[in-house]
Amino acid sequence: MSETITCDVLIVGGGPAGLSVAAALPDHVRCVILHQDREIGRPVRTSGGCWLSDVRRLGIPESLYQRIDTVEIHADTAQARFTMTAEKPVILDVTGLYRWIAAQSDHKARTLLLGTKYISATRAGEFWQADVRSRTSPVRRISARYLVDASGVHCAVLASLGLAPKPARTGVGIEHEYPIGANDPHRGILFVGRDAPSGYGWVFPTRDNRLRVGIGVIHPDTDASPRDMLERFLASDAVRRLGLTLDGPPLEVNAGTLPSVPYDRRLVYGTVIRTGDSANFATPTVGEGIRICMDLGQTLGKALGETLATGSPKPLHRYERSCHRRLSRNYRLGFQANTRIATYDPADWDRSVHRLARLTETQLVALLRSEFTARLALTSLWRSLRAKLTR
Repeated sequence: MSETITCDVLIVGGGPAGLSVAAALPDHVRCVILHQDREIGRPVRTSGGCWLSDVRRLGIPESLYQRIDTVEIHADTAQARFTMTAEKPVILDVTGLYRWIAAQSDHKARTLLLGTKYISATRAGEFWQADVRSRTSPVRRISARYLVDASGVHCAVLASLGLAPKPARTGVGIEHEYPIGANDPHRGILFVGRDAPSGYGWVFPTRDNRLRVGIGVIHPDTDASPRDMLERFLASDAVRRLGLTLDGPPLEVNAGTLPSVPYDRRLVYGTVIRTGDSANFATPTVGEGIRICMDLGQTLGKALGETLATGSPKPLHRYERSCHRRLSRNYRLGFQANTRIATYDPADWDRSVHRLARLTETQLVALLRSEFTARLALTSLWRSLRAKLTR
């Protein structure tokens, strides 16, 4: 075994959550980021949906996202179209964004280990002894006071220590990237029904003049393969019906998995803390979560800095309570909607999209963001009752 690396914080996972933790740590805190891929931001595992107000608040450069001006939702016999004015969706350059976040900690006491996988950890006094392995070197050890599980759906640290299981229910998606061609560079599409049975699909333009076309499903609610579903969609007349032109083979194929389980308020296990998709931060409605991972990753980084400085665990528990206040109620309601629509057939989707078409832009945004205010709930209930009474 090679020489042990000693640090204050070992972060397992170099996605937006783990990188944001490192960016928010005090400059002098010794931090190691362990990332199993050979590059930050590659391969791409998410479509990168976000919101203009959030990217501006987070200081993300305009060169790293594409603005969406119109959102369309298509079912078999129903359509809803929204012109986005008050709150515009954006599609992020995922690779560029992750590398931009990583650069925020380049000047700190940070070590970035790429192509390196977490294996296990054992407790030794005040430190964790974590064994890791790269593709090119034997097992090495990292000694750390705190472990941060930002490994996403793998929950690598939590699962290895028996603190929490890997999620039993996951969202699985695949997408192809094509040249933008004649397609509208500011038009976003969601499609459901027979074009995406047992799931939903999307069409998003990117900043680098590409078009992302994908389909996602929930496993094990269905055993359908999103890859097979996407191939059938691309070979059908659905592409033409949606007004799309796709020229030639895809330039790139992306695939990803995220948890789709109820939000668990426990995030702190002594000196082991979880964040990002390991903590189920992605929204339960459409699985969008980069902004949340960045926000709460920064919150955790600041809390860890305070805890290391004072020796008190109170800042970490404030992080846990902050996440609970922000997410718990909305994610409970969002998960209820998630499990319900996972059973929808094409007729259900037709009715649902007819209802969606009556929403205001503000209500649509709240639904997609999993922000279920009392006013939105009452309005939706009234419209549902009125629809039933007028049938």
